Amino acid sequence: MKRYLNTLYVTTQGARLRRDGQNLVIAVEGEEKARFPIHGLGGVVALGRVSASPAALELCAEHGTTVTYLTETGRFLARVEGPVSGNVLLRREQYRRSADEACCAPIVRSLVIGKAVNQRAVVRRALRDHGERMGSAARSALEEAERRLTDVARRAQRAADVDALRGLEGEAGRVYFGVFRYLILVEDEGLGFEGRTRRPPLDPVNASLSFVYTLLTHDLRSACETVGLDPAVGFLHRDRPGRPSLALDLAEEFRPWFADRLVLSLINRRQLCGRDFRKLENGAVLLSDDARRSVIVAYQERKREELRHPILEETTTIGLLPLIQAQLLARHLRGDLDAYPPFFWK
Repeated sequence: MKRYLNTLYVTTQGARLRRDGQNLVIAVEGEEKARFPIHGLGGVVALGRVSASPAALELCAEHGTTVTYLTETGRFLARVEGPVSGNVLLRREQYRRSADEACCAPIVRSLVIGKAVNQRAVVRRALRDHGERMGSAARSALEEAERRLTDVARRAQRAADVDALRGLEGEAGRVYFGVFRYLILVEDEGLGFEGRTRRPPLDPVNASLSFVYTLLTHDLRSACETVGLDPAVGFLHRDRPGRPSLALDLAEEFRPWFADRLVLSLINRRQLCGRDFRKLENGAVLLSDDARRSVIVAYQERKREELRHPILEETTTIGLLPLIQAQLLARHLRGDLDAYPPFFWK
């Protein structure tokens, strides 16, 4: 099993990355705060006002360590990387299938089924663990959502073209987020949720979801590049300049059980509350610096948890799953697997 590449998150505003030999040093106001051997880093994510010296960027490029710049809200800004590696034959096959709807549809079908089934699993887990404490209206709404998500997954199995599958993917999202507020079990006026909003997120729950989705997409993009796939060329998500479409494709099966449940756990355990957010004049809601650090710590801790992969029938860490799923997709594109097997959470 390939070792999972570590990611360094730099959240301190005003921090600067510099080079010292084969080490990446983080300094704040000229004072060294931490140092990391470059050989142990697979990527660096800088959030907000974080700078890097040319020598630090050179060190990262030499060792294949990507540096990704995000805003404080987690919106992607830029990515600095060295020479791109990858199998040209694998990428050619990826491009060919992405451009051919008949070849694209089976992969999109797997992605949509994976998303709907994992959304259903989140709803089922909530009913199993907390159904008795819920009111009848919430319980009924979740049971109906469970039935509708099952129906979406069944219809996706029969859908013949990509546009129909994209429509089902959108339907699954509307059903799932239509009942998402019932998964929030704490009473906090500052944590209301009326629906999914982004660019910008308009409430604390959406701000948390968007931030974790950004971290997840970063990991999936790195996984695609590691196995030789082009993260910009997807199947479910249409190509768009600057968009990591393939990473977003793979994120669909991860979001419900990993990202959404992480946010729900932080809220329901009161590790996030209304005072951990601030609202800008344009209505955008942001995590505070301390809350953002807490989310990143929880995200990294969750990646260390172990589970059994249903396809490989091996125990692995959650942090390795992006790499495993990217490898399975690459094997399918090479012809080693008849279909791409999405990860189903139980």
